[in-house]
Amino acid sequence: MTTFATGPVRVSVPATSANLGPGFDTLGLALDLRDRLEAEVTESGLVVEVDGVGSDEVPLDEGNLVVRAMRAAFDELGVQPPGIRLSCVNVIPHARGLGSSSAAIVAGVWLARELVAGGRLLLGDEGLLDLAARIEGHPDNVAPALLGGFVIAGQDADGSFYAVPSEVDPRIGAVVYIPPEPVSTETARGLLPTEVSHADAAANAGRAALLVAALGGRPEELWRATADRLHQDYRRPAMPASLALLDALRADGVPAIVSGAGPTVLAFTDTTDGLTARCPEGWTALRLGIDSRGAVAW
Repeated sequence: MTTFATGPVRVSVPATSANLGPGFDTLGLALDLRDRLEAEVTESGLVVEVDGVGSDEVPLDEGNLVVRAMRAAFDELGVQPPGIRLSCVNVIPHARGLGSSSAAIVAGVWLARELVAGGRLLLGDEGLLDLAARIEGHPDNVAPALLGGFVIAGQDADGSFYAVPSEVDPRIGAVVYIPPEPVSTETARGLLPTEVSHADAAANAGRAALLVAALGGRPEELWRATADRLHQDYRRPAMPASLALLDALRADGVPAIVSGAGPTVLAFTDTTDGLTARCPEGWTALRLGIDSRGAVAW
């Protein structure tokens, strides 16, 4: 007979930025901006409480993404609890390219595993990553959300997912510029062409390789390493203000990228410069460190 944790379990999950310019669908970075969640098994029913970002928008029933991820993990573990109470305190902006959905998915699978006695033996970290990536559809955000830091992730020919952490120079931080209006990932992906030129693919491959070195200890190469020819400019019609800010920053030598599918713009920095002053009116600028922990209990 499966037993459950007798009290609540808690997890904190970071925001993430994927693509990072040239690393389309493969590179991801965890940022020090965290949602905090708590869950416990109850005798019956489902109670979902949400404070902070999305409190007036996200479903409070089985349609909640955290709950859906929990259910998937419970299925993987071969058990469903009689009832669940879930409490979420959200700070990661939704539909802004900062990995809010991946944070929800990682939180859900992590909480479910911790609520089952012996859950870590039944579903190891590799299995947890694979499940989270299957729910999300790709691993570039869920991998750093789970593992922290800078992660190179992808999918093998057999359908399994992999994630390889890589070093980040401790001098490197980020400033994110968050616009007031969201852009859905589906809209942003819908603007991408089905084919690209060999020259553009080769250019991005070289820049992605350079980016690994730049983040690992050559921050002076970040501007060159963050150039992209596969996805950012194609998305300009959906987020013209974001691309205008990106163009202005890069024209001044700032290594800026569209975060994930946008519309947030991220600028790498290794100094205490005045980048936050470049924030457009009505937007929010946050200076964030690189998160090295990933999903952790709190």
